[in-house]
Amino acid sequence: MTTVNHTGTSHTVFRLLGIPGLEDQHVWISIPFVISYVIALLGNSLLIFIILTRRSLHEPMCLFLCMLSGADIVLSTSIIPQALAIFWFNAREISLDCCITQIFFLSSTFITESGILLVMAFDRYIAICYPLRYTTILTYDLIGKIGITLVLRGYCTVFPIVFLLKRLTFCKSNILMNTTCKHIMLARLSCDDIQVNVWYGFFVLMSTLVPDILLVFVSYMLILWTVFHIPSKDARHKALNTCGSHVCVIILFYGPGFFSALTQRFGHHISPSIRVLLPSIYIIVPPMLNPIIYGIKTKQIRDQVVHVFFTKHK
Repeated sequence: MTTVNHTGTSHTVFRLLGIPGLEDQHVWISIPFVISYVIALLGNSLLIFIILTRRSLHEPMCLFLCMLSGADIVLSTSIIPQALAIFWFNAREISLDCCITQIFFLSSTFITESGILLVMAFDRYIAICYPLRYTTILTYDLIGKIGITLVLRGYCTVFPIVFLLKRLTFCKSNILMNTTCKHIMLARLSCDDIQVNVWYGFFVLMSTLVPDILLVFVSYMLILWTVFHIPSKDARHKALNTCGSHVCVIILFYGPGFFSALTQRFGHHISPSIRVLLPSIYIIVPPMLNPIIYGIKTKQIRDQVVHVFFTKHK
């Protein structure tokens, strides 16, 4: 379970406690995890299938939604199976390499999804503010390059964290009070100086998520400015309605994460179980609700879903 190097004893296997204080309730807690995961997999897979197989949906907004659904599947898969293994089979042990791999995919996918939400806001901005140039600006070639850039941004930004963790000697403890591995949580088990890890984590936050949120805000301020200068009331309502789904998804994605960050920073008096559950919410809830929101509020997608199921019954 341990290896020895020049700095002392370093743990290579860690033990995830799950949700501290609620160990006897793990089976019951697993129920919403299972439901959300099944809905996330089925809903997002259905959206991807319908968008890719229906040429009428091969437009920028739907293609970006397809990217979002793919990121949602990876995001939920990166933590929920591990949590269910703890809840059902008491499979708490995880190797250092697996732990770092989980951190890499969880963090990089979260950053990628944040970028996708930003370009979806840009898509709505172009559609409302420059409708006549919409198809000439957002070409298939540009959409493909945007998708590759977002994935590379997520992976390249998080990749140095792998080396920052691998250099550490984990001699304090091998107990992680969570259902999944987190960068700073794992680093705090080290006997080495982790200031580089802390500052790089701060750099990742300030260079990705914070600019994304600010640019999304600016995009919607410009959209609202344009919409409220449209003379027709019906046209204003239609323009705002096209943004409704995206605004709901943005709130679901950033909202719980914001409150979770506040809890982790200032909520030291809050029970450990709550501090573990809150971060789980912003990982498992958006992937579950995103396809439902877009399926209900986007008429094109809703019509295609109905068409698929009705044609199968005929």
